[in-house]
Amino acid sequence: MAKATFAAGCFWGVEDAFRQVKGVTSATVGYIGGHTKNPTYKEVCTDKTGHAEAVEVEFNPNEVSYRELLAVFFQSHDPTQFNRQGPDYGSQYRSAIFFHDAEQEKDAQESLAALDKSGIFKRKIVTQIVPASEFFRAEEYHQKYFEKQGIRACHLP
Repeated sequence: MAKATFAAGCFWGVEDAFRQVKGVTSATVGYIGGHTKNPTYKEVCTDKTGHAEAVEVEFNPNEVSYRELLAVFFQSHDPTQFNRQGPDYGSQYRSAIFFHDAEQEKDAQESLAALDKSGIFKRKIVTQIVPASEFFRAEEYHQKYFEKQGIRACHLP
């Protein structure tokens, strides 16, 4: 198994998108990239912890590639919005790829550059590509939130 970590706004829809991908064995919502140890959702929402709402994805690289996960990431949000997604704003909603090794960093940079060059987005992509730091699992009521609510948010190709 391998690990990938992505931040793309509110983590509920992003988690749901990754759960639909064949080869993903788990998707866990939580917080990463900040300075507060074991933050709570309430603390992260103050925009003072430095953490982003994120999804940690465990996947089987024999069934799905990291580049395929990057495609899901870019399809599941608007990577041109700085520190926001839709009505949600603050650095906790930033677009970020937290890489776990040099190969992931290279793949992320190449994917972002190709997407930016493609002209699909009218504005420049502002997604951060940064080393993964400690990931803090969010409270249980956030895990599989859409599934618990009977909601299906993402319908990816």
